[in-house]
Amino acid sequence: MKLENEDVLDRFVICHQCYTLHEEIPIKDGSHACCTGCGGILYRYDTRLVDHGLALSMTGLVFFVLANAFPLVEIELLGVGQFLTIPKTIFSLFASGFYIVGIICAFLIFIFPLMIFLINTLLFTLLKFRVGTKLSKELLVLLAYITPWSMSDIFLVSILVSLVKLIGYAQIHMGVAFWALMVFVLIDLYLVKYIHLSEIWMLRKRIILKEAIK
Repeated sequence: MKLENEDVLDRFVICHQCYTLHEEIPIKDGSHACCTGCGGILYRYDTRLVDHGLALSMTGLVFFVLANAFPLVEIELLGVGQFLTIPKTIFSLFASGFYIVGIICAFLIFIFPLMIFLINTLLFTLLKFRVGTKLSKELLVLLAYITPWSMSDIFLVSILVSLVKLIGYAQIHMGVAFWALMVFVLIDLYLVKYIHLSEIWMLRKRIILKEAIK
Protein backbone atom coordinates (compact mmCIF):
# COMPACT_ATOMS: atom_id res chain seq x y z
CA MET A 1 0.00 0.00 0.00
CA LYS A 2 1.34 3.42 -0.95
CA LEU A 3 0.90 6.27 1.52
CA GLU A 4 -0.12 9.73 0.32
CA ASN A 5 2.74 11.51 2.13
CA GLU A 6 5.60 9.03 2.22
CA ASP A 7 8.13 11.88 2.30
CA VAL A 8 6.80 12.94 5.70
CA LEU A 9 7.88 9.61 7.19
CA ASP A 10 11.49 10.33 6.24
CA ARG A 11 11.58 12.99 8.96
CA PHE A 12 11.05 10.41 11.72
CA VAL A 13 13.55 7.98 13.25
CA ILE A 14 12.83 4.92 15.41
CA CYS A 15 15.26 4.03 18.19
CA HIS A 16 16.95 0.67 17.56
CA GLN A 17 16.83 -0.21 21.27
CA CYS A 18 13.53 1.01 22.75
CA TYR A 19 11.66 1.74 19.48
CA THR A 20 10.75 5.29 20.52
CA LEU A 21 9.76 7.51 17.60
CA HIS A 22 11.73 10.73 17.14
CA GLU A 23 11.68 13.53 14.62
CA GLU A 24 14.98 13.93 12.79
CA ILE A 25 16.83 17.17 13.47
CA PRO A 26 19.91 18.53 11.67
CA ILE A 27 23.18 17.81 13.48
CA LYS A 28 26.76 18.88 12.90
CA ASP A 29 29.29 16.82 11.00
CA GLY A 30 30.97 14.27 13.29
CA SER A 31 28.20 14.36 15.92
CA HIS A 32 25.32 12.02 16.77
CA ALA A 33 21.76 12.22 18.07
CA CYS A 34 20.64 10.23 21.12
CA CYS A 35 17.29 8.76 22.12
CA THR A 36 15.40 10.73 24.78
CA GLY A 37 14.09 7.50 26.28
CA CYS A 38 17.05 5.12 26.62
CA GLY A 39 19.97 7.32 25.62
CA GLY A 40 20.98 5.07 22.72
CA ILE A 41 22.46 6.49 19.54
CA LEU A 42 19.73 7.23 17.02
CA TYR A 43 21.88 8.31 14.09
CA ARG A 44 25.20 9.88 13.24
CA TYR A 45 26.26 12.35 10.62
CA ASP A 46 29.79 11.85 9.40
CA THR A 47 30.91 12.79 5.91
CA ARG A 48 33.77 10.30 6.26
CA LEU A 49 31.27 7.43 6.44
CA VAL A 50 31.33 6.98 2.65
CA ASP A 51 35.11 6.59 2.52
CA HIS A 52 35.18 4.30 5.56
CA GLY A 53 32.32 2.18 4.25
CA LEU A 54 33.88 1.83 0.81
CA ALA A 55 37.28 0.88 2.25
CA LEU A 56 35.75 -1.70 4.61
CA SER A 57 33.54 -3.18 1.88
CA MET A 58 36.45 -3.62 -0.53
CA THR A 59 38.64 -5.07 2.24
CA GLY A 60 35.86 -7.46 3.20
CA LEU A 61 35.57 -8.65 -0.41
CA VAL A 62 39.31 -9.43 -0.51
CA PHE A 63 39.13 -11.46 2.70
CA PHE A 64 35.96 -13.19 1.49
CA VAL A 65 37.79 -14.38 -1.63
CA LEU A 66 40.71 -15.60 0.49
CA ALA A 67 38.35 -17.40 2.87
CA ASN A 68 36.79 -19.33 -0.03
CA ALA A 69 39.89 -19.92 -2.15
CA PHE A 70 42.07 -21.63 0.49
CA PRO A 71 41.53 -24.39 3.08
CA LEU A 72 40.02 -23.36 6.40
CA VAL A 73 41.53 -26.16 8.46
CA GLU A 74 43.42 -29.39 7.93
CA ILE A 75 42.29 -32.29 10.11
CA GLU A 76 44.72 -35.18 10.44
CA LEU A 77 43.35 -38.37 12.00
CA LEU A 78 45.30 -41.65 12.12
CA GLY A 79 47.74 -40.35 9.55
CA VAL A 80 45.03 -39.35 7.12
CA GLY A 81 44.68 -35.64 6.44
CA GLN A 82 41.70 -33.83 5.00
CA PHE A 83 41.22 -30.19 4.06
CA LEU A 84 38.03 -28.30 4.78
CA THR A 85 36.92 -25.38 2.60
CA ILE A 86 33.66 -23.44 2.42
CA PRO A 87 32.80 -24.58 -1.16
CA LYS A 88 33.74 -28.16 -0.27
CA THR A 89 31.42 -28.04 2.74
CA ILE A 90 28.51 -26.96 0.55
CA PHE A 91 29.25 -29.48 -2.21
CA SER A 92 29.57 -32.31 0.32
CA LEU A 93 25.99 -31.65 1.43
CA PHE A 94 24.78 -32.01 -2.15
CA ALA A 95 26.89 -35.15 -2.60
CA SER A 96 25.30 -36.65 0.51
CA GLY A 97 21.80 -35.97 -0.79
CA PHE A 98 20.98 -33.06 1.52
CA TYR A 99 19.94 -30.77 -1.32
CA ILE A 100 17.68 -28.43 0.65
CA VAL A 101 20.24 -28.02 3.43
CA GLY A 102 22.94 -27.47 0.82
CA ILE A 103 20.93 -24.73 -0.90
CA ILE A 104 20.19 -23.02 2.42
CA CYS A 105 23.84 -23.14 3.47
CA ALA A 106 24.95 -21.85 0.08
CA PHE A 107 22.75 -18.79 0.49
CA LEU A 108 23.47 -18.17 4.18
CA ILE A 109 27.26 -18.55 4.22
CA PHE A 110 28.22 -17.74 0.64
CA ILE A 111 25.69 -15.97 -1.60
CA PHE A 112 24.16 -13.52 0.90
CA PRO A 113 27.49 -12.46 2.50
CA LEU A 114 28.97 -11.93 -0.96
CA MET A 115 25.93 -9.95 -2.08
CA ILE A 116 26.07 -7.72 1.01
CA PHE A 117 29.67 -6.69 0.38
CA LEU A 118 29.15 -6.27 -3.35
CA ILE A 119 26.09 -4.10 -2.72
CA ASN A 120 27.92 -2.07 -0.07
CA THR A 121 30.86 -1.52 -2.42
CA LEU A 122 28.59 -0.37 -5.24
CA LEU A 123 26.44 1.72 -2.88
CA PHE A 124 29.33 3.62 -1.29
CA THR A 125 30.89 4.11 -4.73
CA LEU A 126 27.66 5.73 -5.97
CA LEU A 127 27.50 7.95 -2.89
CA LYS A 128 31.15 8.93 -3.22
CA PHE A 129 30.72 10.09 -6.81
CA ARG A 130 27.21 11.45 -6.09
CA VAL A 131 25.51 9.50 -8.87
CA GLY A 132 22.81 6.83 -9.18
CA THR A 133 20.14 8.39 -6.96
CA LYS A 134 17.47 5.84 -7.84
CA LEU A 135 19.87 2.89 -7.91
CA SER A 136 21.25 3.72 -4.46
CA LYS A 137 17.71 3.68 -3.08
CA GLU A 138 17.02 0.25 -4.59
CA LEU A 139 20.32 -1.06 -3.23
CA LEU A 140 19.48 0.13 0.28
CA VAL A 141 16.09 -1.60 0.13
CA LEU A 142 17.67 -4.83 -1.12
CA LEU A 143 20.35 -4.60 1.57
CA ALA A 144 17.68 -4.28 4.26
CA TYR A 145 16.08 -7.53 3.05
CA ILE A 146 19.18 -9.74 2.83
CA THR A 147 21.33 -8.44 5.72
CA PRO A 148 19.48 -10.43 8.44
CA TRP A 149 20.09 -13.64 6.47
CA SER A 150 23.89 -13.46 6.42
CA MET A 151 25.16 -16.19 8.75
CA SER A 152 28.95 -15.98 8.36
CA ASP A 153 29.40 -15.35 12.08
CA ILE A 154 27.25 -18.37 12.97
CA PHE A 155 29.28 -20.49 10.55
CA LEU A 156 32.54 -19.36 12.16
CA VAL A 157 31.23 -20.16 15.65
CA SER A 158 30.10 -23.62 14.50
CA ILE A 159 33.60 -24.28 13.13
CA LEU A 160 35.17 -23.25 16.44
CA VAL A 161 32.80 -25.51 18.39
CA SER A 162 33.57 -28.46 16.10
CA LEU A 163 37.32 -27.90 16.41
CA VAL A 164 37.09 -27.82 20.21
CA LYS A 165 35.34 -31.21 20.16
CA LEU A 166 37.91 -32.69 17.73
CA ILE A 167 41.04 -31.29 19.33
CA GLY A 168 41.46 -34.33 21.58
CA TYR A 169 41.10 -36.85 18.75
CA ALA A 170 42.93 -35.35 15.80
CA GLN A 171 45.68 -32.93 14.85
CA ILE A 172 44.23 -29.67 13.61
CA HIS A 173 46.09 -27.08 11.55
CA MET A 174 44.52 -23.70 10.85
CA GLY A 175 44.72 -22.59 7.23
CA VAL A 176 45.01 -19.12 5.73
CA ALA A 177 41.30 -19.12 4.95
CA PHE A 178 40.42 -19.56 8.64
CA TRP A 179 42.10 -16.29 9.63
CA ALA A 180 40.71 -14.60 6.52
CA LEU A 181 37.22 -15.76 7.50
CA MET A 182 37.70 -14.41 11.01
CA VAL A 183 38.73 -10.97 9.68
CA PHE A 184 35.83 -11.04 7.21
CA VAL A 185 33.33 -11.81 9.98
CA LEU A 186 34.68 -8.95 12.13
CA ILE A 187 34.32 -6.52 9.21
CA ASP A 188 30.86 -7.89 8.49
CA LEU A 189 29.76 -7.37 12.11
CA TYR A 190 31.17 -3.86 12.10
CA LEU A 191 29.33 -2.90 8.91
CA VAL A 192 26.04 -4.41 10.10
CA LYS A 193 26.10 -3.41 13.79
CA TYR A 194 27.94 -0.09 13.74
CA ILE A 195 26.93 1.44 10.41
CA HIS A 196 23.13 1.29 10.39
CA LEU A 197 21.22 1.42 7.14
CA SER A 198 19.31 4.42 8.47
CA GLU A 199 22.56 6.38 8.70
CA ILE A 200 23.44 5.54 5.09
CA TRP A 201 19.91 6.52 4.08
CA MET A 202 20.23 9.89 5.84
CA LEU A 203 23.65 10.48 4.32
CA ARG A 204 22.18 9.70 0.91
CA LYS A 205 19.40 12.26 1.46
CA ARG A 206 21.93 14.92 2.45
CA ILE A 207 24.02 14.22 -0.65
CA ILE A 208 20.94 14.41 -2.89
CA LEU A 209 19.88 17.67 -1.19
CA LYS A 210 23.32 19.22 -1.72
CA GLU A 211 23.30 18.21 -5.37
CA ALA A 212 19.81 19.66 -5.78
CA ILE A 213 20.92 22.99 -4.27
CA LYS A 214 23.87 23.14 -6.68
